[in-house]
Amino acid sequence: MRELFELTNQKAIVTGAGGGIGRELAHALSEMGADVALVDINLASIQAVAEELRKYGRECTTHRTDVTHAKDVEQMVNEVLSRWRRIDILVNCAGIAQHAPAEEMSEEDWDHIIDVNLKGVFLCCKAVAPSMIAHKRGKIINIASMSGIIVNFPQPQCAYNASKAGVAMLTKSLAAEWAKYNINVNSISPGYIATEMTKMVSQYHDVWKKLTPMQRLGEPSELKGAVVYLASEASRLMTGHDLVIDAGYTLW
Repeated sequence: MRELFELTNQKAIVTGAGGGIGRELAHALSEMGADVALVDINLASIQAVAEELRKYGRECTTHRTDVTHAKDVEQMVNEVLSRWRRIDILVNCAGIAQHAPAEEMSEEDWDHIIDVNLKGVFLCCKAVAPSMIAHKRGKIINIASMSGIIVNFPQPQCAYNASKAGVAMLTKSLAAEWAKYNINVNSISPGYIATEMTKMVSQYHDVWKKLTPMQRLGEPSELKGAVVYLASEASRLMTGHDLVIDAGYTLW
């Protein structure tokens, strides 16, 4: 059983790795033996995470990348391939959120959220696909959200919800297209997680907890087991699945 979850010598990319969920997922992969390329638009943040990962004794590289620009993404993937010759795992975690009533949201804000949360996932998947197809194997894990399944309350966030619903459907579509190449494409849909982003809107926390059967927010570290499972051989029969981890929020 232990061997099923081992990631020794696997080569992984984690976007949005500078903090929050992405940081914890990078830790999880590195702990299990993978070499990890840390990707974020904030270089200082991933350099700090790289220092943390050195204790695991695995290789770790940093790449300042704007995932909304195809040339940036292609350059990052080429850098990883020139170093490691292959990419076994891609975790798309880069994302942003904004609370705004739909009637007040600007076109620029809508475009920015869709670009980062959905277009960025597509561009990264597309960029790693040729290498995975050539090697006839790969694991892609996209971070969606329970917000792609339900409408959050009380905060208005239609663009975020739409973007995450798009991530879940993109995941299913790519899973169907790339199954013939032995590439597994799955998503994780977290509920409310106590990251810096959610701490900025602490005025909503009491309401969120009341609407959650477990009556609490999750911790980023509580997603580590899921990403290891989806990145490992343990999940080789699973593809096109959206794994909801939400403390029971979507039950009510």
